[in-house]
Amino acid sequence: MKKIALVTDSTADLTEEVQKKYDIHVIPLKIRFGNSEYFDHEITSEEFYRRLAEEEELPQTSQPTPDEFDCLYRKLLKEYNEIISIHISSGLSGTLNSAHLAKEKLKAKIHIIDSKNISLGMGLMVLEASRNIREGLDARHIVEKITNVRKNIETLFTLNTLEYLQKGGRIGKVHSLLGSLLNVKPVVRVGDDGIYHTYTKARGQRKALKAIVKAFQELARGRKRIQLAVAHGDAFPAGQYLREALENASDLKTAIFTQVGPVIGVHTGPGTVGAAIQYK
Repeated sequence: MKKIALVTDSTADLTEEVQKKYDIHVIPLKIRFGNSEYFDHEITSEEFYRRLAEEEELPQTSQPTPDEFDCLYRKLLKEYNEIISIHISSGLSGTLNSAHLAKEKLKAKIHIIDSKNISLGMGLMVLEASRNIREGLDARHIVEKITNVRKNIETLFTLNTLEYLQKGGRIGKVHSLLGSLLNVKPVVRVGDDGIYHTYTKARGQRKALKAIVKAFQELARGRKRIQLAVAHGDAFPAGQYLREALENASDLKTAIFTQVGPVIGVHTGPGTVGAAIQYK
């Protein structure tokens, strides 16, 4: 029997290469266009953003069911003694609750962690847990370490429009911008409470990206930057610009550069660009 299995969900936006390399088991959320339902990442990001632009109605998303968690956990417990399961902020999705319901049913050694984060902010937390497992730490110490790591991961992103956050009901503490007609873009931070907050705003996307770089510099005071991840939603040139700007400003190489998956994309929309940095 192997010691500890590591589980997360598809909103961590970890590439298949990373999942395989670090032995990460991913349970998918779902996305529905009309009568057609897909697992997150079953439909490619490219196809998703094309359909998002063409469809009249905003697609719907749904979390994994307790039964789906039960099925995955049972399968893993045939090979592993324990499970560490890290998921999207409970302030943004009911995924964590489904995991807890499955755990209660199984009465097994399953340790569930609320990342209080999304996308690559959660992804960095999962990678840290993977390193801890490879180092041979026991599950209790890993949970303690990840709880501390969670406090030192900052996630910031900018949006072309708040339309998708508003329609999807994930607006959090991000205030609607009356200046949207003036091309004012919000810079959004995932707060310690696991919901969205406006950090600052800027006129136009390029200035918003520069504001993200400045914000990370402000958040780094008294802390050492140790890992960087960058993601974009159908906005490769802007994502590449942010990647280079953050690498130059932080003296870090980007650990992960990827496109935001469909489930996160439903709520953030095309043109989203963001990054996560892990500090210590």
